[in-house]
Amino acid sequence: MSALSDLLGDVVSDVESVFLFSPSSSHYERFADADTDEDVVVVAPANDVDAETYVELPLDFDNVRDRIRFGVEGALEQGLVEEGDIVACSVRIFDGDPDGVVRVRVEEGMRSGIYDLFANSRADPSVIRDVFEVAIELGKKGQKGKPVGALFVVGDAGKVMNKSRPLSYNPFEKSHVHVGDPIVNVMLKEFSRLDGAFVISDSGKIVSAYRYLEPAAEGVDIPKGLGARHMAGAAITRDTNATAIVLSESDGLVRAFKGGQIILEIDPEEY
Repeated sequence: MSALSDLLGDVVSDVESVFLFSPSSSHYERFADADTDEDVVVVAPANDVDAETYVELPLDFDNVRDRIRFGVEGALEQGLVEEGDIVACSVRIFDGDPDGVVRVRVEEGMRSGIYDLFANSRADPSVIRDVFEVAIELGKKGQKGKPVGALFVVGDAGKVMNKSRPLSYNPFEKSHVHVGDPIVNVMLKEFSRLDGAFVISDSGKIVSAYRYLEPAAEGVDIPKGLGARHMAGAAITRDTNATAIVLSESDGLVRAFKGGQIILEIDPEEY
């Protein structure tokens, strides 16, 4: 009679690498000290376990599939794996220690651009993460209980300003407010009621609000159902090295654009 380990052994057979997603120190040490030939790669928001091989996870990605795709893509970009490799991903689905193992074959099609969005943008990855968190918070709470839309353009601020014009006074013109400051959530929630984009510098300084983006929209292709705010976000990222993060008022989703393309989509209610 077959043992359970025999029945499930195919999941971890022939793997070249083991990816540990946000492991505890004790969980990592068990793998680091094991006498195996597989490479151990830690994928987490911070390298708290001092792993020798590490891929930064800029968002927690509650969706396990997104979490794994980002880890694999980051490893591809860093040359830690290559097409055709088999990796075993140790992930946490419920609370507590990792409780699931997913077998993944590495494919070039996994290069979605998500890793590049954070790792190779002009803006600091922590700034992009902060803007995501602001947009997600707005998506969850809205404005006085009502859905709200917002557009944040992050990085390459000088060029973005040259390709836009003011719709009203700029409340941030003489300020040094950064998107990571605690007070900024309240301010952005108030200003998001009005039209226009927020422009944020590479370092996270809020350069302007109420900007009307003026890049040409010809040749920009976005999914049907997305409106002017998304078109403007896609177009400005095609013409500059900025990243656009858009909160949709209609469906409540947060989308990121880079190079004129949608790179990432997050539902704030599931984050």
